[in-house]
Amino acid sequence: MDAHRQTPWDLRLEWGLTGAREVAGRADVAVVVDVLSFTTTLSVAADLGTRVVPCDVRGDAAALAARHGGVVASGREARDGRPSLSPASLRVAPPVETLVLPSPNGSAISAALALAGCVVVGACLRNASAVAEWVATQTPGVVAVVPAGERWPDGGLRPAVEDLWGAGAVVDALARAGYDPSPEADVARRSHGAVAGRVAAALGACASGRELDAAGFAADVAIAAEADASRAVPVLHDGVFAPA
Repeated sequence: MDAHRQTPWDLRLEWGLTGAREVAGRADVAVVVDVLSFTTTLSVAADLGTRVVPCDVRGDAAALAARHGGVVASGREARDGRPSLSPASLRVAPPVETLVLPSPNGSAISAALALAGCVVVGACLRNASAVAEWVATQTPGVVAVVPAGERWPDGGLRPAVEDLWGAGAVVDALARAGYDPSPEADVARRSHGAVAGRVAAALGACASGRELDAAGFAADVAIAAEADASRAVPVLHDGVFAPA
């Protein structure tokens, strides 16, 4: 039985690239959530007016930069003063008009959803309410929220609690706008509700937050915790995320 064709809910949630491919053909709008750090960086870029070209880490970033007239982001660890996957880097680097941003999770998921014909939106804790408000104005039939998760060393999906919280923030706002969440989406909503008053502490304590802090990127975790600080809604069109 195809569970997705049998369900009545107009607000659904599936994890990672495989989940995105599963719901892609059945959703009108797909909301990608990769809190640490692709969609947080995307929201900061949108605040600055920078367009972002998502790129799988295995893709040809240089070719994408040539096609779109953009600059390829540095690796986060480079710390060379250029924009990178680190959201903090965008706030101190010289501004660029178009940034090609390689990412192993959020970028790959965004590209797969776009190929399937979905309207693709990038969301995080910083812009969850703004994204939900914009999605509601599009009056889609079905909205799919896709928390990206992380990868285990063997390439398998590692569900990431920060993406559950970010997805839950979007689900909560859409539910209040009248959408009917699936049980999976409702779990995300309840999970976000459990940390809504202490997002910064929760992000700092989770596995991904501790990993970034240990690597010297505590500022990225702090930026990710700026709940609803941004009104920018990055929408993917012709391979480029730009503010709606």
